[in-house]
Amino acid sequence: MPDRLSHARPKFIASDVYRATNHGRRHPLAIPRVTLAMEICRVLGWLNDGNFIDSPKATTADLAHFHNPLYINAVAAAERDGSLPDDVAQRHHIGINGNPIFDGMYQRPATACGGGLLAARMLMADQTEVIYAPGGGQHHGRPDRASGFCFFNEPALTIMTMLEQGAERVFYLDLDAHHGDGVQDAFADDERVLTVSIHESGRWPMARDRSGEGSVEDRAGGGARNLPVPQGFNDVELEYLMEAAVLPLLADFSPDAIYLQAGADALADDPQSKLALSNSAIWRAVAAVRDSGSRLLVAGGGGYNPYSVGRCWAGIWATLCRVSIPDTLPDAAEACLRDVVWHHRLGRNAPEHWFTTLADVPSVGPLRDEIKQLARTTLEP
Repeated sequence: MPDRLSHARPKFIASDVYRATNHGRRHPLAIPRVTLAMEICRVLGWLNDGNFIDSPKATTADLAHFHNPLYINAVAAAERDGSLPDDVAQRHHIGINGNPIFDGMYQRPATACGGGLLAARMLMADQTEVIYAPGGGQHHGRPDRASGFCFFNEPALTIMTMLEQGAERVFYLDLDAHHGDGVQDAFADDERVLTVSIHESGRWPMARDRSGEGSVEDRAGGGARNLPVPQGFNDVELEYLMEAAVLPLLADFSPDAIYLQAGADALADDPQSKLALSNSAIWRAVAAVRDSGSRLLVAGGGGYNPYSVGRCWAGIWATLCRVSIPDTLPDAAEACLRDVVWHHRLGRNAPEHWFTTLADVPSVGPLRDEIKQLARTTLEP
């Protein structure tokens, strides 16, 4: 792709709605994530009125491009009334299966979708070539039901908008510890979209026996590549998969736009996976995709340790802006992290580096043969 936008600064799309709402005190997502990353970026001088855009809220009509209107109405009713009739709740998986009813449960994901749609339109209008929307990345949502903490499927709606705005091919890369099943299924029959998911093998939504959807054999009719990785997946192995599998797929597909879902739950400090990445490995993967030359939207996703998520996502913004990440945080940035209250056993005796640095200690481990085989299988016709 020509270097038509090298002058354009990356844009950061988010909203204070993420500060005002959460999933309820006992939910894994009842932690500061987007707002913490924003605060760190602001005090470090990386985020200001010149590069920040307040996210709009998607309209009902916007959401209906992917979601069933009856389901959209059910989410709105649950937010308004605080409950749903049992049959409606069961039908749409609202208030069950980890998808709680809470104040803001419609506004929050609708705002994430609005940010994604705005990003898609800006990118395809060549107003900028890199956008960061950490409030997005809800990759499990289904047209008629909630799934995996996701009420609306922001990546699916955003990619649909990229296509409507003129993209002929969109490359979706998912670094979340959980398989990007909702996005894969949304585009399984669309040759214009290639979805690539690197996720923990055997972890929900994959079957425990590691077969079926999300397995390396699962190609969704040709429009998907899945790289289920073993427990203990380390920095060396992610770098290898990027170089040996993901970047060749990206180059061969030659997309007009890229959507990178940068969930932070594959980090070693996350309580919801058994992977072992450092945030530096995520940043290097983001940098590699950034340097491909295509329009790029980077979103958030999973991540259930506020300290690791906030630091990782702040570092992603620095990576996209090509600014240096300090070895030691200044007092103001450290205070942002020390002010966090996390009601989890891992937060009771938090290691000092969670407060004083952005970068994790590198997770240097062996490059296992199964990772090499995974790369080879992924590139097979």
